[in-house]
Amino acid sequence: MNRLRNKLILIFLAATLVPLAATMWYTASLLTLTSLKPAADQVKILADSLLRTSRELYQRDSADLKARAQKGDLQPQKFAAAAGDSWPDAVRSFHESEAAERFDYNQETSRMDYLVRHGGDVWVYSTTLADIAGVRSQIAAARELVDVASERDVRRGFQLYYILAVSSMWLLSLALLVYMAHRLSRPIQQLTRGLTAVSAGDLNARVAERRDDEIGRAIKAFNDMAEKLQESTERLVYLRQLASWQTLARKMAHEVKNSLTPIRLTVEEMMARYEDKDRSFMEQATQIVVDEIETLERRIRAFSQFAAEPPVRPGEVDVNSLLQERVAFLKTAHPEVAYECRLGDGVHSVIADQDLIKGILTNLLENAAEAAGEGGKILGVTAEDNGRVAIEVHDSGPGLSEQARSSLFQPTISFKKRGMGLGLSIARKSALLSGGDISLVKGELGGAGFRVLLPMATNGFQTRADRG
Repeated sequence: MNRLRNKLILIFLAATLVPLAATMWYTASLLTLTSLKPAADQVKILADSLLRTSRELYQRDSADLKARAQKGDLQPQKFAAAAGDSWPDAVRSFHESEAAERFDYNQETSRMDYLVRHGGDVWVYSTTLADIAGVRSQIAAARELVDVASERDVRRGFQLYYILAVSSMWLLSLALLVYMAHRLSRPIQQLTRGLTAVSAGDLNARVAERRDDEIGRAIKAFNDMAEKLQESTERLVYLRQLASWQTLARKMAHEVKNSLTPIRLTVEEMMARYEDKDRSFMEQATQIVVDEIETLERRIRAFSQFAAEPPVRPGEVDVNSLLQERVAFLKTAHPEVAYECRLGDGVHSVIADQDLIKGILTNLLENAAEAAGEGGKILGVTAEDNGRVAIEVHDSGPGLSEQARSSLFQPTISFKKRGMGLGLSIARKSALLSGGDISLVKGELGGAGFRVLLPMATNGFQTRADRG
C-alpha cells in the first residue's frame, strides 16, 4: 500500500473540504437574503387581495344593475320568441338554460348584461362598468409571474449549478492530485525497494535516475552509496582472502625454507669432500642443484613479501612526475618497446605511500612491456575520476583471456622464468592499503588496460604536511 500517496490525498481532502463547506454555507446564506421568493410571496398576497376586491365590485355592480332594471331606470333590449333564430349566442344560451335571470360580463367592451326571462321573450338590460377586465388581466399576469417564480426559484437554481460547478472542479483537482501523488510516490517506492534490496545483501541494486529534483538527488546519492558499498565490500572480501593466502604463504615459506637450508649445505659438503676424476661433472650437477635452490628461495622471498605487512607512510605524491620517472626508468630495460605518456591537465596530487605506488607502476609497466613484446607500444595516462585520480597503463599486446580475467588478482604460482604469479596481487594490495584500488579497463591500444584509482590530496592534508 502506498502510504505516502494516501497521506497526500488525505491532506488534500482536509485542506479543501473544510473551506469548501464554509464557502458553500456562506453562499447559501447570501442567496437566502437576496432570494426573490419573499417578493413573490408579497405579490401573491397583493394579487389575492385585488381579486377579492374585483369580485366585490362585480357583485355590487350586478346588484346595482338589477335594481335599476327593476325600477325602470334602464330600457331593456327585447328579444321576441318569434325571432329566436336571429338571437345572439349569449341570449340563446340563456334561453336554453331555463334560468330566470343571469348576469354576463364582456371583458372586451367592459359591458355587463342582465338577462331576464318574460314568458318566451328575453329582455337584456346593459351597463358599462369600470375596467375590471384590465384589473383581472393584470391580476392573472401577476399570479402567473408568481407561479413561474415559485417553480423557478433563483436561489435553488443557483445553488444547484453552484454545487455542480464546485464539485466538478473539486473532483478534477482530486484526480490531478491522485496523479501527481502517484508520480511523486513512485520514485520513492523504487528508492525504498532499492534500499530493501541493499539491506538484504543485493549490492547490485540500482534505481533509474530520471529526475533532477530533490528526489532525483536522493536517488543519485543512493546509487553512489550502493556503488561505494559494493566496492568496499569487494575490497573487504579481497583483503580477507589475502589474509588467508598470506597465512598459507607464511606457513609454506617457512616449511620450504627449513627444508632447503640443509639440502644446500649437504650438497656443498658433498662437493667439498668429492675427490674423484669426475669432479667436473659433480661440480656441474652441484651448480644445477644450487641454482634451483636459489630459484626456490626467490619464490619463497616473493611469498614472504606477499605475506608481509609493510608499514604504510602516506604522503603527497605527484602522480604525473612519478609516472614519467617510472617510464624513463624502464625505457632502458625495454628499448624494444615504445612508451608514451598522456598526462591530464590540472591533475592533483594523491595521498599515498610513494614506495607502494612506485611498486604498483613498476609491476604494471613491466607486465605491459612483456605483453607488448618487441615493437609494441605502452601508454600511460593520468586523469581525474569523480573526485579521485586515475592512473592507467595500456599495452598493445594480445589482451587477457576470460579465464585470466576471472583470477587476475588472485595469488597464483607462475612458472615463467621471471614470474612469480604474485605481482598483481601485491599491486592491488598496495593500492588498497593506499585507500584506492586497481581494476581492469578496456585497453586503448588493443591489449590489456589497468586503472589505479587513488584518493586526491586535499588542502587540509597539505597544510598538516607542511606543518609537520
